[in-house]
Amino acid sequence: MRCQLFKITFLLSLVMCPLLAISQSWPNKPVKLIVPFAPGGMADVVSRIMGQQLSDTWGQQVVVENRVGAGGTIGTSAAVKATPDGYTLMAIFDTSTAAPYLYKINYDLLQDLIPISMVARSPMLLVTNANFPAKTLPSLLQYAKDKPSAINFVTVGPGSPARLMLELLKNSTGINVTVVPYKGGGPAMVDLISGQVDAMFAALPTVAPHIKAGRLRVLAVTSGKRSNLAPGVPAMSETIPGFDTEAWVGIMGPAKIPPEVVAQINIDVAKILNSAEIKNKFFENGLEPSYANPEDFERWIRRETARWAKVIREQNVTVD
Repeated sequence: MRCQLFKITFLLSLVMCPLLAISQSWPNKPVKLIVPFAPGGMADVVSRIMGQQLSDTWGQQVVVENRVGAGGTIGTSAAVKATPDGYTLMAIFDTSTAAPYLYKINYDLLQDLIPISMVARSPMLLVTNANFPAKTLPSLLQYAKDKPSAINFVTVGPGSPARLMLELLKNSTGINVTVVPYKGGGPAMVDLISGQVDAMFAALPTVAPHIKAGRLRVLAVTSGKRSNLAPGVPAMSETIPGFDTEAWVGIMGPAKIPPEVVAQINIDVAKILNSAEIKNKFFENGLEPSYANPEDFERWIRRETARWAKVIREQNVTVD
């Protein structure tokens, strides 16, 4: 019995020693942060802000690498296949939780990756061109009911926040609108401002200058309550009870990263998000710091996944 116990203890020590060595020396070389989306978007902006701060904290460079394509699934696949030593991390975006229901993927988000920390959230704005007849959310909904499919609603990509929030709006209210897909946000914004299309959900930094100049009208903010990022703008939930959704960014890594490394990253992210400098920098970019520990972040991802699975299924959303 003692011999057997000794063997088990010895084997455990062989397993644990490398993990402890990794955590105690980590990081001793640059860390890669994969962003599965294009430069300039919310996930990219958050990753570059955090990458610089984490570089300063760790004394090792954090290299942001954009791996674009297939709704974020190409970059995510690369993260899944990476060595689980803490030297490859990934920025997860809200669309990541919808991707499994829109694309053929070769990974399971919560089996092949481990949540490390939530980082940022940002409400979207429901905006119309300045000449659209409805000037409030209730009047837009009434207009849509009186004239089914008359509103031309802009989206950019089947799994984008703009498309998902539109489908949630349709699912929550029963309205019908005409979905007008664009390949890029730039052309969509030009046509919205000119009146070629009527409305869209858009990121605050993208539309703020046009709202200020009177080229666009803002009707509501998508967060569950009014946001300090958009003072005076009604929340969608004031008209549609329960409507509460925001764009968000967090950090994940390959599933078998040593738990000590996961804990260290989470602690360092929390400290950074609590600094006045980062709060101000996030605010300037239309973002709010939003820390969560790995357990709470996993629960958040599961809720988001279930929510978008339901919407995509009931609204029959496809990538075509």
